[in-house]
Amino acid sequence: MDIWGSTIGKIIEKGLGVIDQFVTDKDEANRLKAEIRRQVENQSHEENIAKINQETAWITGQLDINKQAAKSKSTFVAGGRPAIIWICGTALGYQFILYPILCWVWKTFTALGYLPDGVEPPPTMSMSELMPVLLGLLGIGGMRSYDKSKGTQTDKIP
Repeated sequence: MDIWGSTIGKIIEKGLGVIDQFVTDKDEANRLKAEIRRQVENQSHEENIAKINQETAWITGQLDINKQAAKSKSTFVAGGRPAIIWICGTALGYQFILYPILCWVWKTFTALGYLPDGVEPPPTMSMSELMPVLLGLLGIGGMRSYDKSKGTQTDKIP
């Protein structure tokens, strides 16, 4: 990762300009700036490696847990993820297929006078609460799009 193209890198570069005000020897000022840049790059690189190692360990641990859960004979263990997927799928089917049809029927019957006054339309689902669960289960997110926009090579992470 090139820290100097980031906002933090630009701030550090502006801060390095302070050295010119206190060090009169131009060669010494350039040497100090180069040393600070080198230290920032090393720290940034080490932090990135530590983060990647931590995330890799977490993902590997979660994969091991998922494998063990999938092998389980208990419906309560192995059936948890499929149950949540079925619930989310049913909710999506209701919200985007059945609900519009029910609303159309409700409006039509109300307009024709078949429904008495005060009959409420069918209830709706809260998609803002449902979608994060479903997208997380399916593994769909913006992470790969973000990686591609930054040019990150994710198939060869050390």
